[in-house]
Amino acid sequence: MSVVRIGTRASTLARTQTGHVADALTRLGGFEVETVHVRTEGDRLTGSLATLGGTGVFVTALRDALLDGRCDVAVHSLKDLPTAPAPGLTIAAVPLREDPRDVLCARDGLRLHELPAGARVGTGSPRRAAQLLAARPDLEVVDIRGNVDTRLGRVAGSSSGPGDLDAVVLARAGLARLGRLEAVTEALDPHVMLPAPGQGALAVEVRSADLDDPPTPVLAALATALAALDHRPTRLAVAAERALLARLEAGCAAPVGALALVDGPRLELEAVVARTDGTRLLRHGLTSTAVVVREGAEPDDEPHEGPQDAPNDGAHGGTHSGPHDEPAGAAEGGHREQDAAAAGAELADLLLERGAADLAPVGPRS
Repeated sequence: MSVVRIGTRASTLARTQTGHVADALTRLGGFEVETVHVRTEGDRLTGSLATLGGTGVFVTALRDALLDGRCDVAVHSLKDLPTAPAPGLTIAAVPLREDPRDVLCARDGLRLHELPAGARVGTGSPRRAAQLLAARPDLEVVDIRGNVDTRLGRVAGSSSGPGDLDAVVLARAGLARLGRLEAVTEALDPHVMLPAPGQGALAVEVRSADLDDPPTPVLAALATALAALDHRPTRLAVAAERALLARLEAGCAAPVGALALVDGPRLELEAVVARTDGTRLLRHGLTSTAVVVREGAEPDDEPHEGPQDAPNDGAHGGTHSGPHDEPAGAAEGGHREQDAAAAGAELADLLLERGAADLAPVGPRS
């Protein structure tokens, strides 16, 4: 075999993401790449993302294609991956992360604090819905599905009439990869809207045996290229975020947000667990092994009322500062992946101690 086959979902965004990875692997490994389109359960179903039947709806078919030899590599949006490891498979590379923030795409260039009372804002994510309502309880949050163009079209409208939404909230990373950043009217500061664990990052998965003992020269070249593609600060950051999600026993559709920064030996992680109606948020941060409640939190560490814990004055929404200045961190060293995961688990335990399970379906089930 002289060609590396890369499996991907067939959506425009998935194919674009995979194209970036394919180009990088071709450049690093010097081999040809063939794209294999795989239709997943999440692509077939039409219900709300929150009710699609658990984790893995966008990745199981891709993993099956890897295991049965239809492809040699699978590219996933890392936030879609279940936190449990897949037997026989390895995440061989986590490339440099895109900006992980969520963004508002609103009519007339409006920002979040400028939307009129009762404005209709579309999202398919309980996490986004909860934090939107915490910041702006007067909004009407509308559950939506569809690709990026479909969602943006519900704001912009068409020749047949205006759109039925005033705004949608999307991941900035997806818009950047599609070249659609002109639709963004505000990048939402993580103090208002913490992203999903792993948002903005990709996972490149292979068969473990091919990585440990490549059976052909081209797969050996692939293993070398994947090692070069891996961005260690991103890998460490998402390891912390995903370990938090795993310890909370929450799926990718749970109202849980997390964002980590790795800077040399320093790891900063912030997370939120929310009631889906936005009336209560529990938000904490951890730096290395010291737990720090974010500025403005109540001294008793109890779950806080949403509007108090999520500023709605728009002061943070348009700036690009804080833990997302560099998508996953500024430097390597100091942390191993298990250290990062331990930090995530530690913060999850703190959230559970402080009552996270009273707000959302997280933690051990009785």
